[in-house]
Amino acid sequence: MNQSIPAAALQLRSLVQADGTLQISLESIPVPVPGPDEVLIQMQATPINPSDIGLLFGPADLSTAQVSGTPDRPIVSARIPERAMPGLAARIGESMPVGNEGAGLVVAAGSSQGAQALLGRTVAVIGGAMYAQYRAIPAAQCLALPAGTTAAEGASCFVNPLTALGMVETMKREGHKALVHTAAASNLGQMLNRICQKDGIALVNIVRRPEQVALLRGLGAQYVCDSSAPGFATDLTDALAATGATIAFDATGGGTLAGTILQCMENAISRNSKEYSRYGSAVHKQVYLYGHLDTRPTEIHRTFGMAWGIGGWLLFSFLKKIGDEAAQALRERVMAELKTTFASHYARTVSLSEALSAEAIAFYGSRNTGAKVLIDPSK
Repeated sequence: MNQSIPAAALQLRSLVQADGTLQISLESIPVPVPGPDEVLIQMQATPINPSDIGLLFGPADLSTAQVSGTPDRPIVSARIPERAMPGLAARIGESMPVGNEGAGLVVAAGSSQGAQALLGRTVAVIGGAMYAQYRAIPAAQCLALPAGTTAAEGASCFVNPLTALGMVETMKREGHKALVHTAAASNLGQMLNRICQKDGIALVNIVRRPEQVALLRGLGAQYVCDSSAPGFATDLTDALAATGATIAFDATGGGTLAGTILQCMENAISRNSKEYSRYGSAVHKQVYLYGHLDTRPTEIHRTFGMAWGIGGWLLFSFLKKIGDEAAQALRERVMAELKTTFASHYARTVSLSEALSAEAIAFYGSRNTGAKVLIDPSK
């Protein structure tokens, strides 16, 4: 390619300082020269996922956020609560790049055949440090997007699609026949609905507002329960009894929701029980916490017998557990259905500097449904 490549370019970084201040800034770094098996990508699209927000802001109190610097090189500062600092000991003083996934144009390539084959192609990648104008990465970690697919269309083809597929795969591998998902009106939740409808899997959706119920109903979801409604527990138990769902994936993490789901699962199972046991039903009920939208402690009131479990679920650990061959099969499905089942939608697209404006942070930092933002580092 004949595209001019600068000697240095911008990268977004997050820094925790010893005095409890979080600082986010755009730093000028040398543009790397790709090694023999690497490619250099001009990043054109990278989403702001909840997992990215976790690294970007950590536990900082965003109500204290202040923006200084210049419009082109803003600096965001915010206070971190003192109680949260011990958990950040390993981060203090280390400027960390942000951004799990993205897509862009391969503008330089190493000498290997695999790297050269990607030169001039639009590729999707995962591997961190994607909030940057340029990113060097092994060619083997790139997915060449199908012809006619834009960087924006391919930017979110890893985290949300593989998470949704991973939930379904976990359900199958652990012997369950239907599943529950919270924060279900999110981009990920809508994607999971499309998967389950396509594959004929019963899905119970838990949302937080009446308008989210209407949204999912309009997308064809059959079971939608509003956790803010007075009859939520009854509605959820009815949906669980109808579907037989005994595994849930909870994006909220904190509060009482996980325990409520387990209790409603037990109640649904008990409806068809032939005999009483003081140990509860023998059917195993499982809730996986995979997010932390609710920052309160997780509260579990044990009123659902002894056959239950709560644990954490992380995409990268799951992919490692199932092995390369099974993980590749999931990626191939994503590529085949990228513009249908796994299509992502964004409320707005911003540049690197615009992503650090006070208005933009207030918008995507709220993590509300419909507030997904795409960064275009080439803007």
